[in-house]
Amino acid sequence: MSILQLNPPLPVVTPKGEGYAHVLIDYGAEFNLLWVCFLDDSGECWTYDNTQIRAQKNLTMGRTHVSLHSAAATAPV
Repeated sequence: MSILQLNPPLPVVTPKGEGYAHVLIDYGAEFNLLWVCFLDDSGECWTYDNTQIRAQKNLTMGRTHVSLHSAAATAPV
């Protein structure tokens, strides 16, 4: 297992709204990465796997649209 503090934090879109990913947890090859995120609106801390989050829009990087497709119905860890 490895843990990486993201510096700077990455702006992401989660099932509960926009926020910033501060920590990345990697349990190894057989597992999804886990992203520890703090939400903008509520300040809540949630952990999501790769299928649940997306990078926020970024015009400079050419990312003008972000969609959260419905992956398997998995609840946040």
